Amino acid sequence: MSRLTRLQSRVSLRSSSPAGLPLSCRRQQGLWLCFRYFNVNSKSQRIASITTPRDPNTLSNYHNFTTTHTVANFTIDFDHKRLDGNVILQLRSVTNAEARDILLDTSYLDIKEVKLDGSSPKWELLPRLEPYGSALKISLEAGVEMERSVEIDVGRRHLRTVAAASVDKHGIDSSSNHQRVYSFAVAHSSADVKQEASIYVSAVLCQCQAIHARSVFPCQDTPDVKSTFDFNIHSPLPVFASGLSTAIEAPQPDKDGQSETRLYSFKQDVPIPSYLFAIASGDIATASIGPRSVVATGPEEIEAAKWELEADTERFIQVAEKIVYPYAWTTYNVLVLPPSFPFGGMENPVFTFATPTIISGDRENVDVVAHELAHSWSGNLILAEIHGEPYRSFSAIIGWKALSDSITHFGSDHEFTKLIIALKGKDPDDAFSSIPYEKGSTFLYYLENLIGKERWDKFIPYYFTTYKYKSLDSYDFKSTLLTFFASDTRAFKLINDLDWDTWFYAPGFPPKPKFDTSLVDVCYALADKWESLNAETLEGGKDRFSPKQEDITGWTANQVVVFLERVLDFKRTLPKHVVKVMGKIYGLDKSKNVEVVSRYFRVGLKSGDEDVYQPTAELLATTGRMKFVRSISSV
Repeated sequence: MSRLTRLQSRVSLRSSSPAGLPLSCRRQQGLWLCFRYFNVNSKSQRIASITTPRDPNTLSNYHNFTTTHTVANFTIDFDHKRLDGNVILQLRSVTNAEARDILLDTSYLDIKEVKLDGSSPKWELLPRLEPYGSALKISLEAGVEMERSVEIDVGRRHLRTVAAASVDKHGIDSSSNHQRVYSFAVAHSSADVKQEASIYVSAVLCQCQAIHARSVFPCQDTPDVKSTFDFNIHSPLPVFASGLSTAIEAPQPDKDGQSETRLYSFKQDVPIPSYLFAIASGDIATASIGPRSVVATGPEEIEAAKWELEADTERFIQVAEKIVYPYAWTTYNVLVLPPSFPFGGMENPVFTFATPTIISGDRENVDVVAHELAHSWSGNLILAEIHGEPYRSFSAIIGWKALSDSITHFGSDHEFTKLIIALKGKDPDDAFSSIPYEKGSTFLYYLENLIGKERWDKFIPYYFTTYKYKSLDSYDFKSTLLTFFASDTRAFKLINDLDWDTWFYAPGFPPKPKFDTSLVDVCYALADKWESLNAETLEGGKDRFSPKQEDITGWTANQVVVFLERVLDFKRTLPKHVVKVMGKIYGLDKSKNVEVVSRYFRVGLKSGDEDVYQPTAELLATTGRMKFVRSISSV
């Protein structure tokens, strides 16, 4: 996200960060379960009702039991592309013995054994309900009293789970969505094959947002439930996880004596929702990018990544701490992933997972780090403080274009263009777009202007303090806003009289704010000159314009992006020879910044410029980020 008012503009049910009250590693009151399981591809399906109170995308009965601690014990098997191990969940009863079953989310897992308080309870995997998976139903002999603790006996038999998606040397997935493109991917090849980037020789990572943690381990896969975590991961290669490292043991041969593994242990004492469960392992190097930060990536890429991020990371942290409160996760680090990673970044605690497209050699895309770092509190609070109000408006204008494209994609009356989406029975991945970010940001910007920036800035720390370690929904946000301004008669009336239903539930565009256009006017003016050029002579037109490299001297990459977006919107497509001249004069055809070059390729594709066909194909073959793949594929 890209401006001060973006608290966390996915204002339907979403996690507030840091997530959950910190708990020590001592045993808490609750119900302990141990799971051992294999991967399976069950195809049975049925229509079933979902009875959880707030989140329609979980099959768990988290209104009866809530997870308070999770232990993940895995061995990463690169040869067979799988995890071996078990997961232990501690669940606390939140009713007075009302439930006789525990329901957990799973997806394509073959449960081998379930242990409950040392015994073997009756359990079953219910028929699959698309797109949510198969609920694991564990029967209880008697209900569990409120807050009751039940001890477990952890089994030790060797078990396997999670067959991984296959990816090629570029990290591009070659399997179906049922193989969990978003949950687990493995890049594996022989070491003597030259790779595009060294991290891809052997690497494994998981991406659990939005509802894919259930395809890695049984859990209550909802942002409404938060748990502390212990990670115990055996791997022959370095491991990173969404917790603080506590130990790395000496190498041990595996049971077949074929390779050595180390045990990497991590602890996350700040409770987090399941979608923030993350592990990664591979031929990964690290480098310092600040007093409390490192970057991790392939050995051949580490120096470029270090240069890209070291100038701004600590500054981003300090600015956010000034606005809200001190950073709660101890260290902030960035893991730059293989190109198959479909997002710009993922705000996993301790280690942000980031696309390699932010390593552009010009430090122009590090705003992605600001975005993901800001999730440590919630949405984005940083850029306006660092760059000033004109840049905030400039970023908002870019966001408005992304909002326009997404609404055009879905249609202005589509459910997914609403701020609050009815997701019951729908796959959250299908709803993924820029709309909740940009429409939510516009709403918060509107509120700031409605009551005044000075008042709004006082509300921000109150909001974060109120929901620190908690989850909230849109109605909680509204209620909190009214509570805070209850003693301010003018502000309270403005907020109370607001047409909340229209903002929350109306599809399509919100009212467009009045932006400061000082940074985009020059971009639009240059685009207008190109539109008025005489296609034959490349002269004349508006102000007798003749293109030259100095036209964009001193511009940021984002200004070039705005210029190209304007060109893409021309009613009459530029002739291909004109596009060639544009690319060469401005160096767009040689740009290493994917934000820039992807848009230039789209301009060339629209004009029929054959010179961009091959580099466009190469970009699509080596970049999995949806932002670029979708936009190029739509031309």
